[in-house]
Amino acid sequence: MDFILEQLSDLNGVSYRAMMEEYIIYYRGKVVVGIYDDRFLVKPTKSAVAMMPDTNRELEMLLVDDVENKEFLRELLDEMYEELPASKKKK
Repeated sequence: MDFILEQLSDLNGVSYRAMMEEYIIYYRGKVVVGIYDDRFLVKPTKSAVAMMPDTNRELEMLLVDDVENKEFLRELLDEMYEELPASKKKK
């Protein structure tokens, strides 16, 4: 998780929540990434599919193999942002 947070450090508005040894990453208040069993998975938005057309789908999400490429991750999250639903408010 520390490595991923470092990779996303150029983005403003990144936060995360631990959930039973897995993590949910938020970007400007929207859920964009899940870290499950050391896999970086994003929601399959149109832009994410377009940027990674040959990637594997796991848990109904897209596996991001290129986590070492900081610029790619920044662009991916920026492109996906507008397509993602707003997070539900807790009551």
